[in-house]
Amino acid sequence: MASQLSPIPRTAPFAEEEIEILNRVVGSANPLQRAWLAGFLAGLDAQTGHARPEPAAPPRTAEPITIVFASESGNSERLAADLAKLARKRGLKPSVVDMADLEVASLPAAKRLVVIAATWGEGDPPARAASAYAALMGETAPRLDGVEFAVLALGDTAYAEFCAVGKAIDARLEALGGKRVAARADLDLDFAEPAARWIEGAVTALAPKADAASAASGGQVIEVDFGAAAEPNLGPFEAEVTAHVDLNSSRSDKETIHLELTFDGKVPAYNPGDSLDLYAHNDPAYVGALLQAAGLAADAVLRDELIAGRDVTTLSLKTVETYAASTGHQYVKALLESGEARDWIAGRQLIDLIAHFPIAISAEQLRALTRPLAPRAYSIASSRREVGEEAHLLVSAVRYQSHGRDRTGVASGYVAERLKKGARVRVKLRPNKHFALPSPERDIIMVGPGTGIAPFRAFVQERRAVGATGKSWLFFGDRNFTHDFLYQLEWQDALNDGALTRMDVAFSRDQPEKIYVQDRLWERRRELVEWLDKGAYFYVCGDAKAMAKDVRATLVRAYADVKALAPDAAERAVVELERGKRYLQDTY
Repeated sequence: MASQLSPIPRTAPFAEEEIEILNRVVGSANPLQRAWLAGFLAGLDAQTGHARPEPAAPPRTAEPITIVFASESGNSERLAADLAKLARKRGLKPSVVDMADLEVASLPAAKRLVVIAATWGEGDPPARAASAYAALMGETAPRLDGVEFAVLALGDTAYAEFCAVGKAIDARLEALGGKRVAARADLDLDFAEPAARWIEGAVTALAPKADAASAASGGQVIEVDFGAAAEPNLGPFEAEVTAHVDLNSSRSDKETIHLELTFDGKVPAYNPGDSLDLYAHNDPAYVGALLQAAGLAADAVLRDELIAGRDVTTLSLKTVETYAASTGHQYVKALLESGEARDWIAGRQLIDLIAHFPIAISAEQLRALTRPLAPRAYSIASSRREVGEEAHLLVSAVRYQSHGRDRTGVASGYVAERLKKGARVRVKLRPNKHFALPSPERDIIMVGPGTGIAPFRAFVQERRAVGATGKSWLFFGDRNFTHDFLYQLEWQDALNDGALTRMDVAFSRDQPEKIYVQDRLWERRRELVEWLDKGAYFYVCGDAKAMAKDVRATLVRAYADVKALAPDAAERAVVELERGKRYLQDTY
């Protein structure tokens, strides 16, 4: 068999993958096919008035641009991909880097740098990016003289430290000698449109400038994306609730709903570790009270809009500022001027602002105090290999009291109180390739207290279905064994049939001294380190504020104790697990 020719040189003005595709087509073409192609292209040029072009200038090598993303939910990663696509069109050669994999020492070589960073929780970087972020902020970070940069910050105005990570990175890059070429943008949950505008401006600022001759000739670069894969269908999808079961006993002070969804058409192509964004509605009673406080109780159109599509609970500093500016309310202005507004809003919602500082407002003014109601992500608690055309979710109802009011989580209250069997709901698939199962022969350790158990139910179902030979070890915790042991019978079946090798539990309220999953990890530290030394993958799902940090700290202590390591060396051992993609987190 004759070898295929490669007539398109590497210096051609195409990306490497495009040159490979062209060579596969042209290299194997016969003389008749090549003649037809040449005539077709010549005719195409003639139609545009360029049948006899001047000799082209030697092609310029595409100039590199480094795009770093720090992402927890995947939004920063998707925007990084969008930016890379536009950069290619503008004559740049993008390199997209997960901040989790970033070698900070390599940054001086990145003459063009874009960072897209999300802020998680109360001003923290995404868990996977924490080590690189600390290195960038540390004393050993390299100088970045000559590096042009731009930063896009994502956050949530519901949190006091809005976009804190992006702001800190932006300031740090400048302090290290970098040159800011595009102003930082700080974007809220409704970021899609402003992010697209920012990307356009940043790429324009960073792209190589066309020379005068090229500009005069009216030439342009047309990107032909030969290798683009079809975008997966993420939805939204409409589903019917076919099961709605409270997994806690009637004597529990918790309510955890097992929700089974059946789809009208094909089930979303989810994998274990993925999530579903659930589109909830606001509590009609809350919306009614809000409209009553605002003097707009008779506006039925506004009521329907607020229930279905606006975030009417979040109270941020920006909301207070908007209220003061639009109404001129003197006491609200005084609250802001005193510097006490940030403390005042803690634990309060929009209804508290309007009820505490009443003033006549219009429907448009009230609408301006809200933002679009974002969906809530829930880990999928099932494997398609076991449940077929369904998807299961696990939702814990959030209820609490603050400042004299009973409060309920928007999405969890919607699921627990207003979704019933037979109801219909909209969801959207949120893939998470950073929390996926390894090959079936690898061992896995899963730490999932409370609803953090959800993805591990999917993991166990999947590994049972594929006949995985690797061992699996589950750590679960909740308040009471009798009332809060979620999926207890399923775990017993999994232990019996070998889908689960072992399980350790921690029920914090069953004894005077509270016991948590991290305590069980410490008790089993020698076996734990042994599993990890043999290549096991370590997964954590659940609360990011305390549990996930405590689990990680416990693992560092375990390495120090079992291997007689100094604290710094034990920390490096866990960092190596993270860099090797064997310490994986899905926290919220």
